[in-house]
Amino acid sequence: MAFDHRKYASFKPIAKTNRRWPDRVIERAPTWCAVDLRDGNQALVKPMSVSQKQRMFDLLVKLGFKEIEIGFPAASQPDFDFCRKLIEEGRIPDDVKIQVLTQARPTLIKRTYEALEGAKKAIVHVYNSTSTVQRQQVFGLDRDGIRDIAVEGARLVKELAAGYPNTEWTFQYSPESFTGTELDFAAEVIDAVTEVWRPDQGQPVIINLPATVEMATPNVFADQIEWICDTIQRREHLSISVHTHNDRGCGVAAAELAVMAGADRVEGTLMGNGERTGNMDLVTMAMNLYSQGIDPTLDLSGMADITEVVEACTEISTHPRHPYAGELVFTAFSGSHQDAIRKCLAQRKEGDVWNVAYLPIDPFDLGRRYDEVVRINSQSGKGGVAFVLERDYNISLPRWLQIEFSKVVQREAENNGGEIDSMSIHRLFEARYLAVPADWALRTYDLHRNEEGVRADLVIGNENKPVTLQGYGSGAVEAVAAALAQRFSITLAVEAYDEFALGAGTSANAMACIRLQANGQTCSAAALAEDTTSATLQALLNAVAQVVPGVHASAKAADKALSV
Repeated sequence: MAFDHRKYASFKPIAKTNRRWPDRVIERAPTWCAVDLRDGNQALVKPMSVSQKQRMFDLLVKLGFKEIEIGFPAASQPDFDFCRKLIEEGRIPDDVKIQVLTQARPTLIKRTYEALEGAKKAIVHVYNSTSTVQRQQVFGLDRDGIRDIAVEGARLVKELAAGYPNTEWTFQYSPESFTGTELDFAAEVIDAVTEVWRPDQGQPVIINLPATVEMATPNVFADQIEWICDTIQRREHLSISVHTHNDRGCGVAAAELAVMAGADRVEGTLMGNGERTGNMDLVTMAMNLYSQGIDPTLDLSGMADITEVVEACTEISTHPRHPYAGELVFTAFSGSHQDAIRKCLAQRKEGDVWNVAYLPIDPFDLGRRYDEVVRINSQSGKGGVAFVLERDYNISLPRWLQIEFSKVVQREAENNGGEIDSMSIHRLFEARYLAVPADWALRTYDLHRNEEGVRADLVIGNENKPVTLQGYGSGAVEAVAAALAQRFSITLAVEAYDEFALGAGTSANAMACIRLQANGQTCSAAALAEDTTSATLQALLNAVAQVVPGVHASAKAADKALSV
């Protein structure tokens, strides 16, 4: 039998009756260390280029990270060269510590210091594996042998640091695969390392406890952290760090519980990129704190920019359901959910504590607004051409339209055999989405709301042959869609629409984008108008026109059918 649970043994929890962490709450953010450029980078199918690394580093600095692991310079020439580039070109702010990783091997430690020469502040992160399975099946060493590797590595780290007195050094040690290591042995190795480094005599020391592989539930990891904090020597002089992975899908939870259990510092990556199922997601954990009224000490307000850079550097699309950053996380498809959200927003006053149904935080804090993205589809990714429209024409596209329109631009560029400029992109957008088909102009509309919903009365077409429509629905779009479906005998289902105000420099005040299914055909359109409702209704008409070619002929045929 291939699928047989009996081949696995359950992880044995700690016999701990005095645990205190369940009664604690997190009241301040831990020290963050971003490892996107090392742990995140080594997990990529295509490692980052120098320009991508620089862009990621600049983003991390901009967000407020004060500790950034930039690579494994002793094991990788590109990492070595990038480390030298940052130092020699003066790209590291004075308040930022760069961190580099090295195994506890003499040649690698020496090479690490060569890479760091001239740095103002640096963390030398040395590690060796201590787990039972690694000792027995990989290294063939007993406890004494593994402890000796750690101690000799620590001695060399301290010795070589003395040769670079102009650098402010922090030493960091990780018993790799900590979660698979007997706790008494982990404490023994940690104490042996700190006996060499002597944090109690002023040397800054970080002890990093990695869940290199997530092996148990987060509460078990919290027990391990609390046990270590209670047991090791010189605890008050140490920064206890955790580095969780997401093998069981609980990386963030494990890190949060570890902070409750006494950890001072958390390592992770933006959006959780990393080996196997990924590292602990710094964005999610920081925003979790933010949602509880705790200053995360990071500025994540420009979530769209963060997502753009991470996607460009990792070449991994952000899942539309990714907490806080995904395109769908603030969208309610259920009508009852939308109604509850709107009612809460209508009652909310500026300065009130946030308390809105279905929205754990205010989307505006991350550069988004619920009213701007009323309903969108489940696609992810974005076309770069959208940024040209926003930059040069103050037109922001929803992501689904970015994807669709980027294909239009790509085909045009392929046909022309070269680049396509901003003006051409704008002309393509106008022709494909904004142009109002003949006889489909919105002339007037009236919306009447009662207890049963909304009644829409509108007139479309040219002034000589206007066509009057009437429909009912829970909202304006649904009512007008119902009117069109009935009048022209078509099946109509709105899949997504977005409406928003335009910035300065445009003749119109609002733009709307819409996508629908009409008689089984997918139709997308957009419209500009003086207000968002007019723009939305015109966009709906533009889309339907792709299926119903002539409004007057179709209306006449529909009238004839009704009379019969």
